[in-house]
Amino acid sequence: MILVTGGTGFLGSHLLRKLVKTGVPVRALYRREIPEQIKDIADKITWVKGDVLDVCALEEAMEGVEKVYHCAGVVSFRPEAREQIMKVNIDGTANVVNLALDAGVKKLVHVSSVAALGRAKTGQMIDENTEWQDSHHNSQYAVSKYRAEMEVWRGIAEGLPAAIVNPSIILGPDYWEDGSGLLIKNAWKEFPYYTEGVTGFTDVEDVAEVMIRLMESNVSGQRFVISADNWRYVDLFTEMAIQLGKKPPHKLVKPWQAEIVWRIETLKSKITGKKAVLTKETAHTAQLKVYYNNQKIKAALPDFTFTPLKETVARMSKAYLKKMQSSSQQ
Repeated sequence: MILVTGGTGFLGSHLLRKLVKTGVPVRALYRREIPEQIKDIADKITWVKGDVLDVCALEEAMEGVEKVYHCAGVVSFRPEAREQIMKVNIDGTANVVNLALDAGVKKLVHVSSVAALGRAKTGQMIDENTEWQDSHHNSQYAVSKYRAEMEVWRGIAEGLPAAIVNPSIILGPDYWEDGSGLLIKNAWKEFPYYTEGVTGFTDVEDVAEVMIRLMESNVSGQRFVISADNWRYVDLFTEMAIQLGKKPPHKLVKPWQAEIVWRIETLKSKITGKKAVLTKETAHTAQLKVYYNNQKIKAALPDFTFTPLKETVARMSKAYLKKMQSSSQQ
């Protein structure tokens, strides 16, 4: 039996699709309801109501399980989400590790993030050996993923076989209200501003595929950067705009301008109660030029090839156009 935490989320749902196709028995946690995106495969999965902070439900879900994919986590850069981020990402991971040890799980694959890796100097590549450094520049999300990863390393030291994946920004279709879905919504709205920032991007299908391959391998006690390529944000938004038939971004935002915008957005959020489009942390991150090295996973899985980012964006855009056309016909 395989257990997937976070199976109703963006990455977890794509992982479940791949696992169901293999015919193996799969169990997954859910908190409220099964999302529309995976209702067509819901009957092929054994569902347990609860989450990673519910020790009793998690213990029930872990019964008879040999392999665990830990995808559950909160991705947010909003200050008001700090408590939830820390509890779910750190305490939730500690619960998964402890119960996996108690249940005698044969292997855990943990979804971390490149945010949990250290910061490199300007122009240097970040890889699995880059050391974490405490800094006020680290986002609360980064701190939570770093500390969550420490729980997994503790579990490894206590005898739990485990591998860790550190994806960069994950791109893919269907979940349009969070993560990369918000990026393509901005392109659709012809958001005119861009920064000079650079970061890594990767396809959600590739992350799920790598996780399965690592689970089925003898690899343990290692982590892997999962990132197809390093792109400028403006190149990503331009490619999305082209695929959607929209106007690409054309107004460069300087760091001092971003400082003003996130403050205005914060004030608007407090007045309207709506989520801020830009926060202090995202404004800072968008200005950084960060490069990730994916050579380790390529060496570990020599027959694996990353999906070119242009193909990923094209697939996302096609799905988003279909969604918008469907909405306009209703």
